[in-house]
This record gives sequence, structure tokens and C-alpha cells, in this order.
Amino acid sequence: MSDSAPHADISVLEGLSQGDTATLAETFRLLGDPSRLRILMCCMKGSASVGEIAECLELSQSLVSHHLRLLRGARLVKGVRQSKQVIYEVADSHVSQVLLDMASHIAEDHGDD
Repeated sequence: MSDSAPHADISVLEGLSQGDTATLAETFRLLGDPSRLRILMCCMKGSASVGEIAECLELSQSLVSHHLRLLRGARLVKGVRQSKQVIYEVADSHVSQVLLDMASHIAEDHGDD
């Protein structure tokens, strides 16, 4: 097997339990929905309320709230109550980095693979 990613710490993956692997798969399934992905990318730009996210993405507030509930359950976003509203942001740098790495990956020129 070739070492195509010398900077990757494969030991983290090798140490995953079956439950952790199922959680990882569920996380990627959640990221497979274009609306949820757009919501995460919106949150990467900075903290935003449900209304601000809905307006930015031209989605209904109820749909955004539904997606945020799922993303929050998966610990991909976090919400902080400020007065009467909740402000959402990406949970941590790991989430942002995964999205940035995958965006870079699909933007690479792969020639005639």
C-alpha cells in the first residue's frame, strides 16, 4: 500500500470502534445534503442567526432550523443564545478543516484520471 498522505495520522482511524465508525459514517451522510453543506459554509463565514442563514441561502427559516438541529446533534455546529435568538457557528476547526480540505481536493486538476 502506498503512502499517499504522509501527513495523515492513520492511527486515529485504526483506533475507531465500530460505534465511532458508524458515527463517522452518519456525519458524512449529514454532510451529503447540499442544504446542510451550504449552511455549514455560511457558518464558516461567521456567526449567524437562523434568519440570517435563511436569508443568505434563500431557504425558509423552518428548513434552516431543521437542518441546524441535525447539524447540532452531530456536533458540527454550536448555538449560543443571545437574548431572544440563537447564534450559530461551526463547532470547531476540525469541521472547517474537513470542508476546506475536501473543497481543495475537488478543485485539484486531476488530468485524465
